[in-house]
Amino acid sequence: MARMETGMPWFRELSAEDRSWVGLIVQAGIRGFVDWYRSEAGRPDESGSAVAASVFGAAPRALAGVINLQQTVDLVRLSIEVVESNIDEIVDPADATEVHAAVLRYAREVAFATAEVYARAAELRGAWDARLEALVVDAVLRSEADETLLSRASALGWTARGDVTVVLGSVPAQRTETDLFEEVRRSARSAGMDALCAVQGERLVVVLGGVSDSRAAAESVVHLFGEGPVVVGPVAEDLGRAHVSARAALSAHRSAAGWPDAPRPVRSSELLPERALAGDGHARRHLVEEIYLPLVRARGTLIETLAAYFHHGASIEATARALFVHANTVRYRLRQVADLTGYAPAQARDAFTLEIALVLGRQSGRGEEPHASA
Repeated sequence: MARMETGMPWFRELSAEDRSWVGLIVQAGIRGFVDWYRSEAGRPDESGSAVAASVFGAAPRALAGVINLQQTVDLVRLSIEVVESNIDEIVDPADATEVHAAVLRYAREVAFATAEVYARAAELRGAWDARLEALVVDAVLRSEADETLLSRASALGWTARGDVTVVLGSVPAQRTETDLFEEVRRSARSAGMDALCAVQGERLVVVLGGVSDSRAAAESVVHLFGEGPVVVGPVAEDLGRAHVSARAALSAHRSAAGWPDAPRPVRSSELLPERALAGDGHARRHLVEEIYLPLVRARGTLIETLAAYFHHGASIEATARALFVHANTVRYRLRQVADLTGYAPAQARDAFTLEIALVLGRQSGRGEEPHASA
């Protein structure tokens, strides 16, 4: 105990209770050696692993919580040195050589037992962390954020910095969850982000924190997903609001089959038409409120021109004739549509989104759309 006080700074920093507890472990080790050597297991051709493991008794979990593995190794090494330095004064010279050899064998068994203690503690901690992580991700997906969500995430290393987004895709084949999650976390850390992972059926869910751009964030981990679409939800302010991103990502993932040529990863906002057709009320409202209504309220000629443009097969000339305006006027109005909504009618994918928004807006009965010329 005096050697530990002088040679191990970490030991001096322990509380009195913990120092006493560590001392009991050392005493158990020395007493265990005496019992082991006295028994038949102490003969050179026998194994003393069972007796050596009993040094830690029922305290492996407590030991792992008080001192780390490196400190335990230092403790065992120091104990062996003290025992060996006193053997020659304690035992008969004729027995000293055999006892020294027995100490070495016993030290080896204690080393194995120590490794087993910490390996078992790490395994239990890993299993608990995996269950806790699954609970956090499930709470995000179910929109069940409460005061315990952030504390649980913090216990897993979540730093709660920056914005959050949710990425969904299929689980890769022939990968264990432990290895997969560690790869995801490593890729996220290299990009300056936090990551929480869970597998739900055939679906891999990744919650990323410290996000500045949702697509860029998803691109850092997209290679770890299995085949098929990988979708990323909108950026949320924090983990407590991540359910908004999760909701959009889940809807987009369910409807992604409707756009086989979608990029990988694809933003949930890029799948608004497919989501609306699949019955997603949030997507339908977004298309009406963010695309249709601004067009109706901006200038009556914009919505009228857009409707005529679609009605006449996206022909500039035919639209101009129907509206009795010059073709350049149609082009100008379509550019205004693109500036106002972010969707260009001349682009096939954008035109599809605009047309779905137009149909949904009419069905909603909101706004007053002028009658388009036939």
